[in-house]
Amino acid sequence: MARPRMAAGALFFDEHDRVLMVEPAYKDYWDIPGGYVEKGESPREACIREVREELGITPPIGRLLAVDWAPNPGEGDKVLYLFDGGVLSPSDTERVHLQAEELTGFDFHDLAELSTLTIPRLARRITAAMEARALDRVAYLEHGEPVPATDS
Repeated sequence: MARPRMAAGALFFDEHDRVLMVEPAYKDYWDIPGGYVEKGESPREACIREVREELGITPPIGRLLAVDWAPNPGEGDKVLYLFDGGVLSPSDTERVHLQAEELTGFDFHDLAELSTLTIPRLARRITAAMEARALDRVAYLEHGEPVPATDS
């Protein structure tokens, strides 16, 4: 029986439709707010908790944008959930208080910048989730790549 680890994160945007990225102290690339789902916790609950812990804010977390099956050779199989955090106003952004032991910075970035800031599979996941958001859909991904529907 498969027992993948689960993680959940949120995509937040500014008024220019740029995505919020955080700079972890323990990684050499930018990431999105989020983290692993704890025992007895739903992915959405984990997303809310992680955003509160990492950013110090509790904005409403919206609908599911993407699910990604993302195995990792060092960590095993993972299922990652991305939720819509919506648009953060300038006053929301001013209230951000980063979890100092984990994050060293945050900023909003254009979609075109993601490939220079983060790992390819995360850039693909964010791109697919942003497309799903625009189309009012949910994206199913494997390794950050959309899986085309097939007729059986």
